[in-house]
Amino acid sequence: MLNNHAKLVHFFSVANRVGGRKKLQKMIYILQKNRIPFAEKFQFHFYGPYSEELTLRVEELCNLNLLKEEREDKGNYFRYNYEITPEGKDFVEQFELDMPDFSEQVELLQSKSSRFLELVSTICYFEEFERAEAEAKVHIVKPKQKYTDEEMAEAWQFIEELQSSMNVH
Repeated sequence: MLNNHAKLVHFFSVANRVGGRKKLQKMIYILQKNRIPFAEKFQFHFYGPYSEELTLRVEELCNLNLLKEEREDKGNYFRYNYEITPEGKDFVEQFELDMPDFSEQVELLQSKSSRFLELVSTICYFEEFERAEAEAKVHIVKPKQKYTDEEMAEAWQFIEELQSSMNVH
């Protein structure tokens, strides 16, 4: 049971800090789709793939003081930022996790906006479809986002970049 918690704390030991719940959800989902063995189950939700399990585990880790949640006032909404605590660093060192090195992928994901990761994760959700059909489905489920052809192309290129960086290691 704690192994799945430890994997998330390990993720934060690599990422150090993640700005926003949506970004966290998308990062874990995209890593999982790139064969990083996170156990959380995802379903399609308002902002793309979402895991209630991930939300609950992060809440538990915050309650255990292994992660710190900070509420940031962004004017018209609050963003919740997460970072590993010193206790979290000690905790993760007690586990021998069978996890590949995904620091390069985390760095790539951290550099992107939540909106972009929402697009990437939604494309990944439709991975069994051909590119044109996947894009059509994205436009159907995300009409308010109004993703452009350029954003779609950038998302596909980003997915390829992530996949090739995983194959190098």
